[in-house]
Amino acid sequence: MQVVDNAGERRYELLIDGRVAGYTRYKRKGDLVLLMHTEIDPELEGKGLGSELVEGALADIRARGLTVRPLCPFVQAWLRRHPEAADLVAPPA
Repeated sequence: MQVVDNAGERRYELLIDGRVAGYTRYKRKGDLVLLMHTEIDPELEGKGLGSELVEGALADIRARGLTVRPLCPFVQAWLRRHPEAADLVAPPA
């Protein structure tokens, strides 16, 4: 399992054995990443893959020194459950 930034498609992808199992679509505005929508293959839902995807995307965002604005309800809920990642969230505009 691996999370990669597919910049051409503007999405983080969760790959399982080289196959896209889910993605989080984003938009970049300078040093800000707007996380727009998260989707997991319906056949794989309920296995924690959405959390793996969000965690991997946020790790990459952190490594790049960027901040995030979570517009996706799934990402918002994940961040509420993981306050240790709150420092990545950009203040309201």
